[in-house]
This record gives sequence, structure tokens and C-alpha cells, in this order.
Amino acid sequence: MTMSEQDTDTIRVLQGLENSSASVRLRTALAVGTTPDPRFIDTLVERCAIEPEFHVREMLTWALTRHPPSMTVPELLHEIRSERAQARSQALHTLSKIGDRRAWPAITRSLLTDADDEVARSAWRAAVALVPEGEEHALAGALTTQLGRGERETQLSLSRALIALGEVILPTLRAAMTHPRPHVRQHAIATERLLRDPDAGFEWAVEEAKRVVALEGAGREG
Repeated sequence: MTMSEQDTDTIRVLQGLENSSASVRLRTALAVGTTPDPRFIDTLVERCAIEPEFHVREMLTWALTRHPPSMTVPELLHEIRSERAQARSQALHTLSKIGDRRAWPAITRSLLTDADDEVARSAWRAAVALVPEGEEHALAGALTTQLGRGERETQLSLSRALIALGEVILPTLRAAMTHPRPHVRQHAIATERLLRDPDAGFEWAVEEAKRVVALEGAGREG
């Protein structure tokens, strides 16, 4: 391929990923992933930070996973320090899909407790995917500090992340069941119920936890 042909390809990809049509952006990301080319890694990462459509972002992530981790991971690690929340969230999501454990040291407590719920949820999933053997207990401790956070979807994400660690979570989870804040106790109890009975469903677990916390409160008042 000549230099002019390479330039033409680069312009075509840039224009495709910036096109006003989501379907064009989706097809462009699919094409880049189908025929991986390291020249486009930076462009894919940059687009992840601003792409408004979820399904296009998923295709961008897939395209990045098609490239060598030795080339993508350093770019993504730089991106998780971005001031833009979507850049951090999507980079963490992509790292979880790549699954290269060399990225583990970059999953810091500040990311696990990020003020943006989407960033925190992506960090939880990435942490569970990348945690090395022997670090699960420490990760469980960090994750349980977020119990009771956010709306139902955020709480479900945290419960799933904790449950993915297995029974190593039980000591810290049981400690959280005595937390002074009722909604933290409730979330801890619901997570424990779901760990014990994964088929029960989160809504059932939450309702059960509400009853337990309510009974505890009534017992104290009595």
C-alpha cells in the first residue's frame, strides 16, 4: 500500500466515525475491527470518549479488542485518567473485555469510588475481570464500601461484581450487615441472598432485605 492509499484509508475511517449517521459510524467501527490496523487505535479510543450511541460504543470496544493488547492497553490506561467521565468509563469497559491483567494496578480505589456512577460501575466490572489471585479479599473490602450507593441499576451492578468474587466476600459483607445506615445493611443483605440463591433475582433479594431491616428496626424500637 502506498503512502497516499494509507492517507486515504485514514481519512475514510475518520470521516466514517464522525459521520452524523449512527449506522455509518457502526459500520465503520465494524470494518476497522474486521481488518485490524494499529493506525486506527488512537482514533478508536478517542471516539469512545465522545460517541453518544451505546451500540456504536460497544462496536468501538469490540474493534479495540481485535488489536494487540500491547498496543491498546497503554492507550486505555492513559484514558482512564481523563477528566471526561465517558472516556474513563469506556476505557475501563474495554479493559475488562481485553482481560489483560497487567492493567490491574491502574484500577485504583479512586476509580472504584468515582463520583460518576457509570465510571464506578465500569471500574467494578474491570476490577473483577482483572483481579489477580490473592487480591480478591482486598477488592471485596474496597467494593463493599460502595454498598447502598445509587439507584437500583447501580446497586445491581455492585452486587453482581461482588458475587463474581465468590464466597471470599462473606466476611466483609456480613460486617456491612451491621452498618448504621439501613440502606447499606439492606444492600448487603440482598447481595448475600443473591449469592446464596442466584436464581432468585435481585428484586426478590431486595424485598427480602427490606423486610429483614424493617424487622430489625421494629425489634430495636420494641
